Amino acid sequence: MSGSADRDKGDNPAEETTVEEKAAPEVSQKMIPVYVMGRRYEVPEGFTIMKAMEYAGYKFIRGCGCRGGICGACSTVYRKPGDYHLYVGLACQTVAEPDMYLTQIPFYPANRANYNFEELKPAPEEIFKLYPEVFRCVACNSCTKVCPMDVQVMDVIAAIKKGDIAKAATLSFDCIQCGLCASRCMGDLPQYHIAQLARRLYGSRIAPRADHLEEAAEAVRQGKYNKMLQELMGMGIEDLKILYQEREIEPEMAGEDWQPAEKGYL
Repeated sequence: MSGSADRDKGDNPAEETTVEEKAAPEVSQKMIPVYVMGRRYEVPEGFTIMKAMEYAGYKFIRGCGCRGGICGACSTVYRKPGDYHLYVGLACQTVAEPDMYLTQIPFYPANRANYNFEELKPAPEEIFKLYPEVFRCVACNSCTKVCPMDVQVMDVIAAIKKGDIAKAATLSFDCIQCGLCASRCMGDLPQYHIAQLARRLYGSRIAPRADHLEEAAEAVRQGKYNKMLQELMGMGIEDLKILYQEREIEPEMAGEDWQPAEKGYL
């Protein structure tokens, strides 16, 4: 899972037990068979792959990330019985299916260019210099088909090849850096690293600056909030809890122009 799941062991090495020797918790749900790393386990129907593996006795040491969102740490490859397709998904979201064969993907060894970001210019030539393999793309679209976030990866690479960093950044916005695109690429491109560089260049060098953010940053530099922060740091835990609980909360249907009654620190 970007690393690693391991079967749970006892604290005493001399008393280690295998997964099969452990008593599974009692459940009232229907049980289904799944194959994890080639071994067959019975798990409750409706469990996500992550929960199914934990039920089977695996303990996630690292790479389980947010455990319910889209952080990209738990990329999974699996096959269904009688189906020649290779499927991918995130273990925290994909529901286990009967007789599925699955395996977790550790960190995928895709090369990442070394560079000093401060020295880079907002030009496509910078990406070409760092990732010349971008021109090895044969437009097979395997990268897009394997993406669990439905990013149009091939289009991202095409935009970069055309020099359109802004379009590449926009198209790859939902990329979660799981690396599955690189695992299927016929041209051996590290698409997710290339797209990440495009987003960094766009966000820091190309995208228009927001005036209100600069105003807020200047207010911080001028010490506008120092007094408030000092007051908060001097309060006790109970007083902070009361202050938090009694705070004015923005209404759910408030418009973009909503402001709190207390505007002292706006």
